[in-house]
Amino acid sequence: MAVTEMRKVLADTLQEMMKTDDRIVVMDADLATANGTFGLRKVYPDRAIDVGISEANMASMAAGMSAYGMKPYIVTFTAFASRRIADQLAISCSYARQDVKIIATDAGVTAQTNGGTHMSLEDIGIVRSIPGTVVLDLIDGVQLKKALPVIHDYKGVVYVRMVRKETPDVFDDSYEFDLFKGKCIKEGKDLTLIATGMMVHEALEADKILQAEGIDAEIIAIHCIKPLDEDIVVQSAKKTGKVMTLENHNIHGGLYSAVTEVLARKCPVSVVPIGIQDHFGEVGKTRFLMEKYGLNKEKIVEEAKNLLK
Repeated sequence: MAVTEMRKVLADTLQEMMKTDDRIVVMDADLATANGTFGLRKVYPDRAIDVGISEANMASMAAGMSAYGMKPYIVTFTAFASRRIADQLAISCSYARQDVKIIATDAGVTAQTNGGTHMSLEDIGIVRSIPGTVVLDLIDGVQLKKALPVIHDYKGVVYVRMVRKETPDVFDDSYEFDLFKGKCIKEGKDLTLIATGMMVHEALEADKILQAEGIDAEIIAIHCIKPLDEDIVVQSAKKTGKVMTLENHNIHGGLYSAVTEVLARKCPVSVVPIGIQDHFGEVGKTRFLMEKYGLNKEKIVEEAKNLLK
C-alpha cells in the first residue's frame, strides 16, 4: 500500500490555495520546518508568519486577522493546538465567531519520540467541548488534499487533526470529500468498526484477519467527530447490533464518547472502545506505542471476537 507524507500534502495544498486567495495567512510557532510549511515563506513572505514559541499569541493574532477579513491558518503540534491554547480557541476564536482554521499535527502516538509532554491524547475532547467548533481527524493524504479547500470555504473554527509524517493511503483519487459525512468503506453484517484518523488503515488490516476467520465486519470511516454523522452510525449499529470504535486518542472525550452519546439516545447496543485507556503518552516509535496501548490490528481482532461471543 502506498504511503504519503502528510506535511508535504499540507504545504503543497496551502500554497496552491494561497495563489487564488490573498486573504490566506499561514502562521507557525517555531515549527515550520517540522511541519513542512517553511517553504511558504519564500513564496509568500508577507503571508507566512512565524510568531515564535507563543502559541496563545498566535491564536489571538489569528482571531484578530479574521476580524479584519483575513483567512488565518495556525499550524502546530496537537498538544500546542489544543490544551495550550484552549482559552484562546474558546474566547478569541469561537465565542467571537471568527473564521480560524487550526492544523494540528503529530496526532496521538504519532508524536513518537517527542514523548508524553508533546503527545496529545486528549485534544479532540478539549476542542470538541468548545461550542461552535468543527473537529476533524483526517485519514490520509488524499483526504487531506481534498479536504483543505472545503474546510477553507466553511466559515468558523475548524480543528484539523492529522499525522505529520508518512501515513498509508486509504483512498484513491476518485474519493470525494464531504465535510460532515462519514463513509462506509466496507459493508458487513456481524459487527461495525467505526474508525477515525490513522486507525482506519488499522481497521482494514484487522479486517483481513477477521475475514479469514469468517467474521464479516462493516467498516465506517469517520473524519468529522464534531458534528458526528449520526445517520451512518445509527444505520450501521441497527444493522449489526455490535459496534467497536477505533481511535488514536483517549477513549474519554473522543470518538468513543461521540458515538456512545448518539447510540445511547437512538440505538442502544454494545460498544467496545479501542483507544488510549486514560493514560499519558511516552517516548517510543509509533508501532511500539500502538502495540503498548492496544491500537494494533491484533487487539482489534481480539476484542471483535470477544464482542461476538
